[in-house]
Amino acid sequence: MVSTFGPVLQQTINHALRYLESLDHAPVGATATLPELRHRLARPLPDVGTDATQVIDELVADTSGGILGNSGGRFFGWVIGGTLPAALAADWLTTTWNQNAALFACGPAEAVVEEVCGAWLKELLRLPLGASFALVSGCQMAHVTCLAAARHALLSRHDWDSERDGLGGAPRIRILSGSQRHGSIDRAVRLLGLGSRCVVDLPVDEYGRLQPITLSNALAECLDGPVIVLLQAGDINTGAYDSFAELIPLAHRFQAWVHVDGAFGLWAAASPAYRHLLAGVEQADSWATDGHKWLNVPYDCGYAFVANPSTHRSSMSHRANYLTHDKDARDQIDWNPEWSRRGRGVATYAALRQLGREGVAELIERCCRHAHSLAIQIGDLPGAELMWKPHINQGLVRFLDRKPHANSSDHNRRTDAVIAALMETGKAFFTGTTWQGQRCMRISVCNWQTNEADVAQAVEAAEWALKQE
Repeated sequence: MVSTFGPVLQQTINHALRYLESLDHAPVGATATLPELRHRLARPLPDVGTDATQVIDELVADTSGGILGNSGGRFFGWVIGGTLPAALAADWLTTTWNQNAALFACGPAEAVVEEVCGAWLKELLRLPLGASFALVSGCQMAHVTCLAAARHALLSRHDWDSERDGLGGAPRIRILSGSQRHGSIDRAVRLLGLGSRCVVDLPVDEYGRLQPITLSNALAECLDGPVIVLLQAGDINTGAYDSFAELIPLAHRFQAWVHVDGAFGLWAAASPAYRHLLAGVEQADSWATDGHKWLNVPYDCGYAFVANPSTHRSSMSHRANYLTHDKDARDQIDWNPEWSRRGRGVATYAALRQLGREGVAELIERCCRHAHSLAIQIGDLPGAELMWKPHINQGLVRFLDRKPHANSSDHNRRTDAVIAALMETGKAFFTGTTWQGQRCMRISVCNWQTNEADVAQAVEAAEWALKQE
């Protein structure tokens, strides 16, 4: 058996190490075009098999130039973390072991690993220790999981069993949300059959925060049915936080369920320097966050938490006579929307072991320092303007058109042009956004490898791009 796997796995390790060791100097963005990648990869399906080592060698060659350097420290696009060494190695083992992490009976060790991860995460994120949890594919499915629990709880109060009877004829649930929410919420609402029209956009202040008077007025108009209030821990553009200590008790006075989107911002709770931003968040009914952002574990990792375990379990659990349930162990299928699933808790367990409590806090604080430095230094360059100084790890800058009497549209075009020129250098990776009607370049730092040299390279690339017409 070893001789069957040995050559191809050893060759794969060599390819992986070459990629990882190239991250400090290789272009961060893609260098291969779409036609090139299609030409290389769209081979005819072979009639006969190919040696496994040859398959891997050709796969690496054919994808060359199409793999982003988001595992390295010069990647500042979207909100994408890297991969800690222990998490990467654990993820390889997860694939090697190939356990179905649906039931304790299918993978006893991975079930216990996940159980431990849930306890550690609640402690680290300062959530109620009695809350239930689920390890899901990402924050998208964490929202689905939490909002399914909310749907169950709210409709049960109206004597409606949504799991049995569906939503036809059910009381209409409304979701009150700040207008700058992430699109994954809208997709979750659609997947759950609530319909996007159930979401009521509420105006936010100049910082992207929902104000108590706005929420109070909206709640007063929803007295005739069940309501979910969506709050934000870390706006995607600015990193802004809602005032949980004010808004959650207010929502609860109206019998609303409060869900917190903390895709990356919930991790600030692990830092003594930033946890004040989350004061009162533990009073919510559910929370969602990602592991593949600030915890720096491989993709396919998100976390859902629900304050009332019975509503969580009732919305997810399933029993069948061919399943083997354990009366003492935690069966993961009772808490997450998937059936067959990989043991994503293993990488989380390894990452938390490698970092420890102090390491997670230091990672959060270091990323915030680098984001602040990037935003200030790029914003100070001639032709640049700082639009949002990071409170945590998210900042915004824009680039100004030099023509006399240039208007907002001119500045928008100039911003996109400078971002494109910066990307062509290969020295750093940034993405654009539209914030308050203006095109900006987003600065997002959540990679454990980002250091001062990476920041310097990015600023240098921005300076060069600004000099291009």
